[in-house]
Parts: sequence; structure tokens; C-alpha cells
Amino acid sequence: FMTSALCRMLITSCAKDGNKTINTTMRFSHSAVILAFFSATADAWIPGPTNYLTKLSSTNRLSHVSAASGALHATPPSSSAFLTPELASAAIDAAQGTPLYVYDLEKLQKSADECLAFPNAFGLTVRYAMKSCPNKAILQAFHKKGIHIDASSGYEVKRAISSGIPASNISLSTQELPANFAELADIGVKINACSLSQLERIGKHYANKGMKVGIRVNPGVGSGGFSSSTTTFSKTNVGGPSSSFGIYFTSVDDGTVASIVEKYGLVVERVHTHIGSGSDPKIWQQVALRSLSFCKAFDTVVSLNLGGGYKVARVPGEQSTNLQECGGPVSDAFRQFAEETGRELALEIEPGTYLVAMAGALVSTIQDIVETTGEDGHKFLKLDAGMTDVLRPSLYGAVHPMTLFPGSGKSEDIGGEEEDVVVVGHCCESGDLMTPAPGEPEELGERTLRKAEIGDTLIMDGSGAYCSSMSTKHYNSFPEAPEVLLDTSGGVHVIRKQQPLEQIYQNEVEVSESIL
Repeated sequence: FMTSALCRMLITSCAKDGNKTINTTMRFSHSAVILAFFSATADAWIPGPTNYLTKLSSTNRLSHVSAASGALHATPPSSSAFLTPELASAAIDAAQGTPLYVYDLEKLQKSADECLAFPNAFGLTVRYAMKSCPNKAILQAFHKKGIHIDASSGYEVKRAISSGIPASNISLSTQELPANFAELADIGVKINACSLSQLERIGKHYANKGMKVGIRVNPGVGSGGFSSSTTTFSKTNVGGPSSSFGIYFTSVDDGTVASIVEKYGLVVERVHTHIGSGSDPKIWQQVALRSLSFCKAFDTVVSLNLGGGYKVARVPGEQSTNLQECGGPVSDAFRQFAEETGRELALEIEPGTYLVAMAGALVSTIQDIVETTGEDGHKFLKLDAGMTDVLRPSLYGAVHPMTLFPGSGKSEDIGGEEEDVVVVGHCCESGDLMTPAPGEPEELGERTLRKAEIGDTLIMDGSGAYCSSMSTKHYNSFPEAPEVLLDTSGGVHVIRKQQPLEQIYQNEVEVSESIL
């Protein structure tokens, strides 16, 4: 039952890397074969109401890993997703050096238009998951397109408001309900209770005042990243019994939520579900249908928020979620719900990665080249950036497309010679790895790139989402990197300056020598 593609991948790995990789590959192939078998013969199940199960097709993790693996040794491109050597050089000049993040306004606007066209039956609100990249200029660009905000902390709410976003356009779903939640709610921020205790706190403060609230429900399954399981833990899966996000669906089914709502005279006007980042579109659709049953539990619900998590293809072989295909059946389900209940629910979605991932790139410089020898040796390209700027490879084993430009900044100087290299960051940390094996942050993954020289520029595309906002900045006291926006005419604009070193430690307090 082993697929021919899997066989070719295993044979190629063994032939290329010798006995060391044969051992690694055999460990991988054993689990992969088991996974391939169960993907072909078994089904995943989503928990539903009492005595009800919805059947799902299993996600095949192997196909994701295989696609990413194949892209690692493809012919390296001569241009990035939106940068040329000349544009990259102009951005570097504007930021006064590397590393820096560059965002493309045209790509941001295009992805915004695609999300705003998401199929819906009775109205749509698109909320940008601002945690993915919260720069003021990006928030304002999406606000201009009519996109609202999904915030994940009280601090993000304040940041969005300070960027000019109206409070009424902000929804807060948070693991930590801020102490000033009432202050935010009173100015129009829409708060979703993400646990029973959060619902109790909101209820106690607004007892018998008819306060409108949202309920975030954990539907019993999740989907995200490289994991095929809908119920076990993974770093990008936020649904199911192994996730702490939301009120578990059984508390809706057994009336626990309804009893709290009734006790405090709350009005549930929104139901919210979200299952993970990079989720399987089929599982997302099934959870969307399941979420409508939660809306039946409260006849005051006027909108259903289905979160985000839409896949984005960063490297060749990966597939982006087709929003039209994904949303069509869900739109039909909303119409059916209206026929059954007489209630026309508005739809909300919360894309983050889909909006910004491929509209952003990390631009860095090759500051050193190191080689180790022997059968297990590698050639390492050391960047002047790393996990302080893009953590995803070290954290998830995420694969980002990479393009090498000549240090001259001229397209005509792009060479044709290629080499297999490992790309690492500048931190004094062995885990500061930019080219892991796909989905395996603990394993080196060589990448075929154009032959590099010290001083060349490396572009890491797909760095618009969860990079600038989710880095380990300040580790080894490296300052926060600047951010640059390319406008639709090719103009370059600094939207965040290089951080001065002194800002890193300016809040430290002097201690008396007598204490020390």
C-alpha cells in the first residue's frame, strides 16, 4: 500500500545522504507507511450532539511533508514572491541596513479582496487576526478596505484603537480576560467569553443588564499545521480535547452555558469557533456545519464567527485554501438554517495568515559561511537575522521559500551555480535553524540555493504572518528589526524604524550597591 511517490522520496533520500539518512528515513518511513495506510482505510470522527457523529476524511500529513520536501531541492528562483535585487536593495537603503521585513501593499490588497469575496448568505464581516502582523500601517490598510479586527488580548485592543480602528470594529477572544474588560466593552468592543469562568466574570459585572456577549465554543476537534489528528495536541491546533481554547462543546449541549446566561440575564448574540492555523478545508467545513447547532441553543444569536486558519502555499507543492470552494457549502448551510429556524445569521471569518503571509518577506545578509567536513558535514550560511526575526522554522519546522540575491543588488549579477546548504540564524542557540526538515524543528534540512558569498542578500518569503509579531526579539540583545512597505507604485516607506539598543534595557532599574 505504499505510494509510488513515497517510495521515490525514500529511495532518493537514501541514495543522496548515505547510511546516516537511511536510518533517519527508515524511522520516518515506518510512521509514514502506517499513516498512509490509515489515511486510506480509516476515517476521523467529529463529536456531535448526543447520539450523533459527523464523518470526516482523514488529513494525510505525509502529502504535506512530501510536498515541502520536494521543494527544498527545486531549482532556486531568480526572484522572490515580490522582490527583485533592485527592490530589495532600495528597501535595505530605506531601513539603513539588514535585517528588515518588507511588505507588499498590492499583495495585501489582493488578499483582502479575496477574503471580502468569501461566500455568504446573509452578510459577511472579515476580521483581520491582528496577532499575525500588528503594524499600524497594515491595520490601517485593511481598515481602509472595510476589514474589522480580531484581537487576542486587551493590549491588542488598545493597540488597534491607537491605530485608528473604531472600538465597535474590534472583537476580543482571549486566553486572558483583561482586568479592564468592562472598560473595553463599554466603548463598543465585542467580547467573546472563552471559558466558563470568563462568562461568569462578564455576567457578574453586567448582572441583569441584558449585556450582549459572544461565546467561543471548542467544537471537540481541531486541525492545523503538520498534524493529521483532529483530537491530539499540536502547536497550531486550537480545538479538541487537547486544547484549552474556548468552552468545550459539552457545556453547551448539557445546558451549563445556558444556565450561566440565564442567571445573569446575558444575551448571547454571537457564537465563535476556531480550530487551528493551516487547517484542513474539509474539516473546517464540517466544523462550520457543526457550529450552526450551537447557534440553535440560543435564539438570540445573530452571527456565527468561524475563525480563520486558511492554508497558504508558501513553497511549490503546497496548496492554498480555495476560499470560494471552502465557503460555498457553508453558505448553503446558513440558508438551510434560515429555512429551519427563520433566522438569517451573518457570517464572520478571521483570516490572518491568508491576508499577510505571502505579502511579507524577511530580508537578511549572509554574514558568514562555515563548513564541516566528512560524511555528515554541511555547508552553513549564517544570516544577520534568525529566530529573533522568524521563529516559525525553529518552533514548528516550518518551511519558507528562500531566494539568494547578489550583494550588488543587480539582477545581472545573479549567478547560475547552485549548492546545497543549511541556513542558520545569528543567535547563540543551536535551535536557531532557518532550514529544518519539514515539520521537524530538531532536524537539519539542506536547501538548494544559488552559490552564496559573504555579503549576499537572502530573501525569506512567506514571512508576513507570525514572524515580526512572534519572534524571540531581544534574545542575545538583538534589537527589533525595521519594517518597510512597498506601495503600489514601487515606492519604499519605512513603517517601523530600527530599534535603538538602549530601548531594550531602558526599563531596567538601578539597584543599590549595598544590596548587591
